Amino acid sequence: MQILNAEEMRRVITRLAMQAAEAEKGTDFVLIGIRTRGVILARRMQAELARLEGVNVPVGILDISLYRDDLLDGCDAVFKGSEVDFDIEGKNVVLCDDVIFTGRTVRAALAAISSMGRAKSVRLFTLIDRGHRELPFRADGVGKNVPTARTERIVVHFTETDGADSVELYK
Repeated sequence: MQILNAEEMRRVITRLAMQAAEAEKGTDFVLIGIRTRGVILARRMQAELARLEGVNVPVGILDISLYRDDLLDGCDAVFKGSEVDFDIEGKNVVLCDDVIFTGRTVRAALAAISSMGRAKSVRLFTLIDRGHRELPFRADGVGKNVPTARTERIVVHFTETDGADSVELYK
């Protein structure tokens, strides 16, 4: 079942970009996307901020593979490396991911960011919040809340990786 189509995704990402600028009281922050689809969200938010605010907010890529707590459970994670070409010390970081579910990805991302330095603040922005938290995290910016059953799956499709934009719910 389709949750968001391409036009709805475009509007949601524009709103998230503006919410990030409002939360940070301007555009003095950096965007860090969690590999893979969080990076696409961060880059799209960057493009919207450039279009609407006329600024170029730096974007970094965060690989959390080494910080995941499910590696012992036969996880098939492959470490591709982080690409953060700026110092995060004292910076306001907007962390981007496509879906927040249990909160374990957020925990791993915070550990990875902490290993790079001490950010002034970290705010989480996500396209979809599907609930079912196992850890006490919440997103500061959410594109859409989608209540799901634990057995259901949310899949975010981006043109860059999948040829089209949409968010699908699979039962």
